[in-house]
Amino acid sequence: MGKSKKGGYIEKLLKKADKALQEGVKKADEVLEDAVEIGIMTAKQASKTSKELRNKAKKESGILQKRGAEKISEGISAAKSVTSNTQNDLETLKKLGKLRKAEVITEKEFQAKKKKILDRI
Repeated sequence: MGKSKKGGYIEKLLKKADKALQEGVKKADEVLEDAVEIGIMTAKQASKTSKELRNKAKKESGILQKRGAEKISEGISAAKSVTSNTQNDLETLKKLGKLRKAEVITEKEFQAKKKKILDRI
C-alpha cells in the first residue's frame, strides 16, 4: 500500500504541475493577445499621426508657396515702380532743362530741382 500512496501522490503532483502549466500558458496567451492589441492600436495611432503631419505639411507648403508668390509679385511691382519713377524723373529733368534754356527758370532754380530729383534716383 505504501507504493500506491506514493504513486497517487506523484500523480497528484503531476496533475498540479500540468494544471499550473496550462494556467501559465493561458496567462501567456492573454498577455500576448493584449500585446497584439496594443501593437495594433499603436500602429493605427502612428498611421493617423503620420497622415495628420503629412496634411499639415501639405497645407503649410501651400501657404509658403502663396506667400512666396506674393513677395515675388511685390518685388516686381516695386521694381516697375522704381523704373517708372526714374523714367518720370528723367523726363522732368529734360523739361526743366528746356525751361532753363527758355529762361523760364533760373540756373539756380534748375540746379535746386535737379539736385532733388537726382537725390531720389
